[in-house]
Amino acid sequence: MKERLSPSSSATLSRAPQQLAPISPPVEIGLTAAIVAVRDDEPLILTTRADGPTDVAALPSGPFDPVRHRTFEIGLREWVGEQADAPLGYVEQLYTFGDRGRHARAGDRDPHVVSVGYLALTRIRHDAESRGGVWRSWHDFFPWEDWRKGAPAIIEEIAPRLENWVADSPDAVSSSGLSRKVRVNLLFGARGRAFNEENVLERYELLYEAGLLEEALRDGRESAQKKAPLAPLGAPMRHDHRRILATAMGRLRAKMKYRPVIFELMAPEFTLTELQRTVEAIAGRHLHKQNFRRLVETTAIVEPTGEMSLKTGGRPAALFHFRRNVLQERPAPGLRVGIRG
Repeated sequence: MKERLSPSSSATLSRAPQQLAPISPPVEIGLTAAIVAVRDDEPLILTTRADGPTDVAALPSGPFDPVRHRTFEIGLREWVGEQADAPLGYVEQLYTFGDRGRHARAGDRDPHVVSVGYLALTRIRHDAESRGGVWRSWHDFFPWEDWRKGAPAIIEEIAPRLENWVADSPDAVSSSGLSRKVRVNLLFGARGRAFNEENVLERYELLYEAGLLEEALRDGRESAQKKAPLAPLGAPMRHDHRRILATAMGRLRAKMKYRPVIFELMAPEFTLTELQRTVEAIAGRHLHKQNFRRLVETTAIVEPTGEMSLKTGGRPAALFHFRRNVLQERPAPGLRVGIRG
């Protein structure tokens, strides 16, 4: 038997306002690339050209076109390859970034971009300039990451600011269960005793949480608003691109210890000194020369070409190239440089 509504109930329903679901902004998939090269012993990152005097640097980004591109990587290689000075070599997907610096606020109708981050490696000529961007040292954005000549000067600026942050809430504990003081000591230990070059993202996140970075102020973090105006700690980047770059740097520093990715940044033929300086540039560490050469010899990851380089400015040096057979000989052929220089 069907239930009938009374006239009064029917009238009540007809007068009830319609509850419309809120309209969410559309979501687009973008591809963001941290493209790394090394030139003159300096680690470089490709950034887009600024559109105006107030614009900040950004990593190359482009949309994923599901009609033209069968995979994300195909799309990435197609449009990023046009902006670099040489075809991309090694490419690795990092993470999907959709939060910090990409907040959709109430009332937004513009597409919210969820970006798939990539690490890409390439070689550039010494006299080359990018057609679509500017090669900049990644230490412009992370000046506290270069320990090749000892502790970076900016550490002296960072240390007291972090001490004040710890003092503001000494009992605060992170989601990992560690106190602020313990985290600061682990990531910014005195004289670099606790400095692990792979923890690039963790150091960035700590400085962001402490409200010491321009991105934290831009994202409305209370810790940063209390300190405004902020003294600059490295150049800021658009959206969450500095976080993507931090992820790429940490990944590359770790990856080169068990995969031969460093050779994607080298010329086909090189001296052992050139190889060491490239490894040091990426690791941000000075390496003992004899220990490094002993490591290279032990891993048998390179072999002499039989030729000599006359570009050393002194005695000729033997030229080497990557020994590709090592990829079939063992599962993890890399240069296991320690975190100590």
